[in-house]
Amino acid sequence: MPDTIAQPEVLSGGEFLIRDTKPEEMFIPEEFNEEQLMIKQMAEDFLEQEIFPNAKKIEKQEDNIAPRLLKKMGGLGLLGAHMPQEYGGLQLDTNTNTIVSEVFGPASSFIVSFAAHTGIGMLPILYFGTEAQKRKYLPGLISGDLKAAYCLTEPGSGSDALAAKTRADRSADGSHFVLNGQKMWISNAGFADIFIVFAKIDGQHFTGFIVERNSEGLTMGAEEDKMGIKGSSTRQVFFENVKVPAENLLGEMGKGHLIAFNALNIGRYKLGVMCIGGSKKVVGMATRYANERYQFNQPIGNFGAIQHKLAEMAIRTFAGESAVYRTSQLMQDKEQAAQAEGKSYGQAMLEAAEEYAIECSILKIFGSEVTDYTVDENVQIHGGIGFSEEYPAARAYRDSRINRIYEGTNEINRLLLVDQLFKRALKGQLDIVGPAWAVQKELAAMPSFEKTGGEYAEEFRAIADFKKIALMTAGAAAKMQMDGKLNLKDEQEVLLNCADMLIDLFIAESLLLRVQKLAQRADKAQPQAVYDAMLQVFLHDATARMTKNATDALASFAEGDLLKTFLMGLKRFTKYPPVNVKEGRRRIAAALREANGWCF
Repeated sequence: MPDTIAQPEVLSGGEFLIRDTKPEEMFIPEEFNEEQLMIKQMAEDFLEQEIFPNAKKIEKQEDNIAPRLLKKMGGLGLLGAHMPQEYGGLQLDTNTNTIVSEVFGPASSFIVSFAAHTGIGMLPILYFGTEAQKRKYLPGLISGDLKAAYCLTEPGSGSDALAAKTRADRSADGSHFVLNGQKMWISNAGFADIFIVFAKIDGQHFTGFIVERNSEGLTMGAEEDKMGIKGSSTRQVFFENVKVPAENLLGEMGKGHLIAFNALNIGRYKLGVMCIGGSKKVVGMATRYANERYQFNQPIGNFGAIQHKLAEMAIRTFAGESAVYRTSQLMQDKEQAAQAEGKSYGQAMLEAAEEYAIECSILKIFGSEVTDYTVDENVQIHGGIGFSEEYPAARAYRDSRINRIYEGTNEINRLLLVDQLFKRALKGQLDIVGPAWAVQKELAAMPSFEKTGGEYAEEFRAIADFKKIALMTAGAAAKMQMDGKLNLKDEQEVLLNCADMLIDLFIAESLLLRVQKLAQRADKAQPQAVYDAMLQVFLHDATARMTKNATDALASFAEGDLLKTFLMGLKRFTKYPPVNVKEGRRRIAAALREANGWCF
């Protein structure tokens, strides 16, 4: 893909809290170029021709279906779209890779096989492997001749990954390591050829290894009987005196946490992307049923209760999609800047994923929770039929639930994104102290009722106020901690409140920027009034959520006159005018029903 000639100043990770973004800095799906549309079409054709017709086989893991499909994808270049050309990959830009991930979002449990292979299975080798390791393994993984799995979780270590007990001991001659231990919930374990395994050398140094399936002493448990994603292979993996050549040590000894956490950053991003892609499919499914199902002599889509559900599903999905491509462009700009400095394609990808770890966690949380909302409302719209395994609504419902658990639970990701924000501030990478102090001074000043004019003025003011609310709340909590009156490590509820405010802020601003950009385009899919309705309804509801989260947080550590001052400021910062959400949602639902599916 050709590089952009002139790049605007790019936000650093987490900087959305303190710096405004211009619409021209935002990439939106309506701007896909011809090459991207061709690749999108190729991925959609594969989905329609190879995955959907084999849904039942995938669900039952029949005929070795998942590895065969992965091999076919390899033949089309889809397994190596994000890999360097020197190893057989297509080396596509980030936006194009995001398109591929989104398209495969509706692939039910097969998406687990695809994502585990191309993400946490391949990226550790690209990011941290030696040149010899890359040349030995990446071509086969890209072609689909080899399949990958990622072995991190153990019975006693889940969210606390560094509590792993699997052990690696060096041989006397230094030629190999001997692995002993157990891993669980390992996707692709049933057919993987290559395992990325984490173990502690001498019981102390957490380290990554590349382990081949045919290694003596490597055995598997039975396939897990899971609630959902039944078509994905999930097994325990056991290591009993497994000899791993010394040259298969991955990265540096004792630095396995860098491999694990950086692979998870991009994994979280892609999971968020795929969830949004899956949600779009579910909205289409729900819309078609609402048009087809008659009760009381009319389609159930005529009823306001159903229109509310359809519209809210669409609003959340569209908002999530806006944030996905905003983040995609940020990472792409970061990667291009790193490559211009002489960094390799893989190193540039690694740096971008690390830079935008906060945004990756936001997308993982929001995307997975949007999908859970859409699949639940889809079952409700379908009624009794939605509860039957004869119809796809039930499978989508079951498959969705895992998304809030793996790649780091949503609770862990909420805590992480706030922790990362504070860490970036302490390292001087992000100045939130100055803006937070400015908000504090504004609280002490007389309120200003001056209104700014221009298109979307109220919406831009709402976003500016969201930033003030988040800065006021997080800043006050941090000040309490510095004064010794609060220990945030013991106040997870406060951190969760702060995380939810940051999520609403990032998603709302992304939605506003996209809607503003669409206002300038003549080729948009819907009248601007439909997009405006999505923006206004989202901001109306987000304002209420911001108010509650800030109030809950502030009241948990402030009291008396200090709390009154904060709450007066909060009231000042939540002035977005009331919205007729009923009419807004009806307008959105009408667009869906007219198109008989996703139409944005």
